[in-house]
Amino acid sequence: MNKKNFYVGMGMGIMAVSAAAMVMRPRKKRCMKSAVGKALHTMGEMADSVCDTMGW
Repeated sequence: MNKKNFYVGMGMGIMAVSAAAMVMRPRKKRCMKSAVGKALHTMGEMADSVCDTMGW
């Protein structure tokens, strides 16, 4: 058996299982604005910490 074929098969299997898991997971109602706000807040905190570390 060729190792390339094995790795391709493993990759396709992992993709299929992850797609099935995403389809079967329970759906939660999320407010998109709050998710974006949290992400921006986290990015701002990270930028501040990097700037503080570098002394800018």
